[in-house]
Parts: sequence; C-alpha cells; structure tokens
Amino acid sequence: MNAIELSHIHKSFGSFAIQDLNLTVPAGTICGLVGENGAGKSTTIRILMSALRPDSGTASVLGADVSSPAFRDVKEDIGVVLDEAYYPETLTAVQVGKVMAGTYRRWNPKQYEDFLQRFDLPEKKQFKDFSRGMKMKLAIAVAMSHEAKLLILDEATSGLDPIVRDEVLELFSDFTREEDHSILISSHILSDLEKLCDYIAFLHQGRLLFCDEKDQLLEKYGIFAGTLEQVESLRPEAVAGREASGYGGVRALVLRDEIPAGLTLERTSIEDIILFMVKGAK
Repeated sequence: MNAIELSHIHKSFGSFAIQDLNLTVPAGTICGLVGENGAGKSTTIRILMSALRPDSGTASVLGADVSSPAFRDVKEDIGVVLDEAYYPETLTAVQVGKVMAGTYRRWNPKQYEDFLQRFDLPEKKQFKDFSRGMKMKLAIAVAMSHEAKLLILDEATSGLDPIVRDEVLELFSDFTREEDHSILISSHILSDLEKLCDYIAFLHQGRLLFCDEKDQLLEKYGIFAGTLEQVESLRPEAVAGREASGYGGVRALVLRDEIPAGLTLERTSIEDIILFMVKGAK
C-alpha cells in the first residue's frame, strides 16, 4: 500500500493553480517536497489533510480517500507538524500532553515525557513564552507520541539549531525503519532533505517537475564547468539549466547520459538540481 496517492489534482486560487498533480509516496519511505515560496507545497499538504478540497482529482492517505468518512479514523495514524505550531497560549508542555491524551486513542504519555526531556523543553513555561524552536520541538513531540504511521511535516526543522536539527532528522530516519511508517516532509533546508529522504518531489509554480529517487537524481545529473561555446555545443536536451560563472565561464546542469563520453563533470547536489531547474524554467 502507498502511504500517499495524489491523482490529477487541480486547485486554483485566482492567478495561481496547482495543475494536474500526480504524486505517490510508497509506504516505508521518506519523500521530500521542495519548491520556492508559493509553489504549492502547503496547499498540497492541506489537501492531504482534508483541510482544503481540490477542484478536481483524488487524494488518498494510508488507503483512505481524504474526502470519505473513513478518513476521520485514519487521522489517528497521521502525525502533523505545520510551519507554525498552534496550541493554547497559556498551556504548558505538560498540559498540552494532557489535552492530547484526550484527543488520541493511542497517546503514549511516557514517550511524550521522554521527548520533552530529550528536547529540553520546560515543564512550567507557557506556550506563548516559547521560542520558535521550542514550539517546533513541542509539535514534533506531539506528532511522534501517538503511534502514527505517517508523518506530514511542513518546515518542521525550521527554527531549530543545527545540533537539535540533526537529532530530529535522526529521529525521523529511525521512524521509517518500520516498513509501514512513512514521511512527507517539506523544507527549505535542502541539505537536510538530501541527508534524509528516499524520494525528492519538486513543485514549481504549481506543477510537479519531477518526483524521483534521490540517489537516481544524483546519478542522473552532473555539473559541467566550461566556456559558453562548449555548453552551446552540447545537445539542447542535455542541458537542464545554466548560469554564468567568473571570467566569462558557464556552469551547466547536464544529463550524464546525453553528453559526449570523457567530458569531465562535477558531482551535483539536490540544491544544485533545484536551483538550475528553476533558472531554466524562467
């Protein structure tokens, strides 16, 4: 069973539209959802959580159509962290745990307490006095304390210092060691996604440009550094994007299988691929 299936999703907001979005996240994997601000990432997540209805197309999570009555029960199996954590301002972390115990049937108070200690969250400070990083850590603790099978994370690592962020990424990786556990995570920190994810899905201006295995993407593309004449001598379909470099040179993102044998290429990164493709799409 796939953890997430989006089929031919269309959603319009004035001049912006998500167009024919097809996205599958296999169970037991981590998919990174990337794109510039306004690309449609948060809209996609809202559709998955049935907080927003698409104009057309279907969305299913853990085997249930998000528009069906059955999805209410499925929500028990989903842990969600949005780009802003929302809890009553006067509650402490301990009190949030008591509220969650009445919300989720499989709430694990011991696990939640362990997360509070692990994240060094104060027990008596009110939520309104938390820093952004503390709020995100609290939301992660809640999401991971009710035996969820799927985590949907929207900028969940933003606001965390590098040491805590690395610890949280390790937690997410450990989570998917169980074959029926999956994660969809959006983030502007592309190095985190390169470290964590099995798949990368790239949304640009409401369109999904690709969703591929991370390792295959890194093997598929390379960076060629040379002169403008050298780049223009390559087949057009071999060049996915390019930029000027110092002293009249050019750096280009190229498809390894489409360039002449023996041409020296630099190793690329997920960030390189995304940035070059955005420039090529303009």
